[in-house]
This record gives sequence, structure tokens and C-alpha cells, in this order.
Amino acid sequence: MKPNLSSVAVRKATRDDASAILSLVDALAEYEKLSPPDTSAKARLIRDMTANPPRFEAYLAECDGRAVGYAFVFETYSSFLALPTLYLEDLFVLPEYRQKKAGYALFTTLVKEAHARGCGRMEWTVLDWNQLAINFYKRLGATHMTEWQLYRMVRGKMERIIDTSSS
Repeated sequence: MKPNLSSVAVRKATRDDASAILSLVDALAEYEKLSPPDTSAKARLIRDMTANPPRFEAYLAECDGRAVGYAFVFETYSSFLALPTLYLEDLFVLPEYRQKKAGYALFTTLVKEAHARGCGRMEWTVLDWNQLAINFYKRLGATHMTEWQLYRMVRGKMERIIDTSSS
């Protein structure tokens, strides 16, 4: 049985949605027990979302005209599939709206977008403690890729490599 999505609307965010996006990003930081972006980071976030071309795309889920969730996506590329991949950087819904299927509406909108773009797949990461999200994605048929390990290099370490390689 399909969830009732009649009270949830999903649309691409615009510059006019900046305050709603930033409020939801702050709510995600609170949920993940992280520091929210500072003022400079927030300005870059909106600049990059609305650049031409944008560095990422933002989608908003709304219930009764209120922004209750968001998703950020951008394309990567698979050399083996020779197709784009839609990468889901964030998907967050305010806790009080999760039972209204706002997350489901956001996710299925992105699946349709990936399909329409000819993407070979969608990918994302989930924090290991976020069982709610893990269960959500499993119910939808997503596969946990245990053989791939995520690595990260922060800007300071990049600069150290640049400095070392320039010598």
C-alpha cells in the first residue's frame, strides 16, 4: 500500500528558500549533535546552491506550506557503468513530520529525478548510529555496501600534501 502523500509537497528549493534551508540544516546539526555551520559557511551554502551552475541542488518537503525537510544532491560519475550517479548528501526531516511520510516523499522524488537523468544508481552515506535511517533505507530496498569504506581528507591535510609536493 502506498503512503498517503497528499499533505506533503516536494519541490526544488530556490534562493527565496534560503532561511528555510538554513533552519533545517541547523536542525540536522542538532539531531546529529554537531555544531551548525557558522555564518560564513551558511553564506557559502546558499551561494553554492544558487550559483550558475549550482554546485548542488536542494529539495524541500513541505507540509501545509511549512518547510519540514530537505535533501541535497549532486551528480558524480561511474567509470564502470559509464553513467552518472545521483549522490544524496543530506536527507533530513523534522522528527515531528516523519510519520507524515515527508522523508518518503523526498526520497522517492529523488529516485524519480535520478531515473529521469539517466543515472545508473543513487548513493549516500548513513551514520552507523542512525538506526532509524538505516531501517528506512532497508525498507525501500537499499543495499549497505560493506565492501566499500568511506575515506575523507580535510582541507588542512590537502594543504599539507600540496605544500609537500611543491617542495
